[in-house]
Amino acid sequence: MTKIALSVEKLTKIYKTKEKDNEIKALNSITFDVKQGEIFGLLGPNGAGKTTFLNILAGTVIKTKGKVEVWGFDLDQNPRQVRASIGIVPQEVNLDAFFSPKMLLELQAGLFGVKKSERITKMILDLVSLEKQADSYSRNLSGGMKRRLLIAKAMVHQPPILVLDEPTAGVDVELRKNLWSNVKQLNNEGVTIILTTHYLFEAQEMCNRIAIVNKGNIVALDTTQKLLDRINTKKIQFKLKGISNGIDLKFDNVEFLINENIITASYDKSKCKFDDLVRYLQQNSLEILDIVTDDADLEDVFIQLTKS
Repeated sequence: MTKIALSVEKLTKIYKTKEKDNEIKALNSITFDVKQGEIFGLLGPNGAGKTTFLNILAGTVIKTKGKVEVWGFDLDQNPRQVRASIGIVPQEVNLDAFFSPKMLLELQAGLFGVKKSERITKMILDLVSLEKQADSYSRNLSGGMKRRLLIAKAMVHQPPILVLDEPTAGVDVELRKNLWSNVKQLNNEGVTIILTTHYLFEAQEMCNRIAIVNKGNIVALDTTQKLLDRINTKKIQFKLKGISNGIDLKFDNVEFLINENIITASYDKSKCKFDDLVRYLQQNSLEILDIVTDDADLEDVFIQLTKS
């Protein structure tokens, strides 16, 4: 039986405002579980409640009501065990410019109360590919190295759960690929990953399951593939040998857009079959040279679920 790494039940956070009898619900009775060993995506637009949730986990924000368990420890009853079971990688780069990666990890381990004999500083530096920069000033590290060092700092107490808050913000394509390679390696080692990101293609590529939060509510929670299956609209581009001027295409439940020798067809997958569409074009004496399909991606799902 798969162990539950993180359990959230009816979690609510209400902020009081200066106006009398007025309040803001940052989180509205949200409930979800994160399974051991998975990469779980927590997505949502700005102001959706993601940061509030992460701050509750970190202990910097006190929840209004609800229950949170991390690795079997209740947040209210065992806050220290909860902190020991989770490592949070912040979005902002907060490193001391005059400390080396080795010194920073040693300091962080000391703050967590890890005995010197039990510290695994070298192993962590190897894991995030910073062993060659162990004694360099952190100010001399590249952007990608600094991001990896933040991950390393979050791992000094060997937490079974790692929370990544926008880990690739401002990172170029090559460094982003290297960073995700490190994250996948950590996940293969058994670390449970919770990810927030605005790069939806990353979440689609990386996450086993995804929760989408909007205005303090969970509006979707499912496997990545099942979320993608929610979008029924399919687009197909047909590159043709030639198109007669004034051609009028009409087919049930299909919208056609003609641009020179390319026809784009949009249709509901549940109401039209691809084979029937191709047969219709051929019946109109259209010779197809190439076909490009454009299936829905996570961005389409996100927009559909979070729009007002």
